[in-house]
Amino acid sequence: MFVNHSTIARWENGTRLPDAAMISRLAKCLGVDTNTLFRLAAESEESPNVIMVEDSKVILTEGLTILGDVMPNATITGFIWPLEAIEYAKSNRIALAVLDIELGTASGLDLCRTLLEINPRTNVVFLTAYPDYSLDAWNTDACGFMVKPLTPESVREQLKKLRYPLRIGGADE
Repeated sequence: MFVNHSTIARWENGTRLPDAAMISRLAKCLGVDTNTLFRLAAESEESPNVIMVEDSKVILTEGLTILGDVMPNATITGFIWPLEAIEYAKSNRIALAVLDIELGTASGLDLCRTLLEINPRTNVVFLTAYPDYSLDAWNTDACGFMVKPLTPESVREQLKKLRYPLRIGGADE
């Protein structure tokens, strides 16, 4: 099939998916119907990985609770340190990243760019106390912007606007 090990590893950890032509060839090699492989790929989206990166432990804890309430089927993980979020994203397919813009000495804008390099299909929504950052945020290919404090209503509103929609479960679907 002329596929290298790193490509297979990315398929296995969900950071990349094979294209339609490759799925067809894989189905033939594996002796299964292509619809079976497409169904399996779709099922991997049933429990999307969501991360929140925020340098305030209080805001992070509250935000994770709100995200969990709004998206009960999601796997939600919080990070204070951007480098930990990057390492996590390298081995897990991130469907949604909620990022603070000011992360101590680090920049949420730079973190956004790195996450999108790892997986261009990551939805990034910025969360900040400073609405003046909105123009800078839009230059990163993020798909949303929320002003603190995070609320269930603001999360639901942003979920409607994602570039790559998620199955979130619960009554909102």
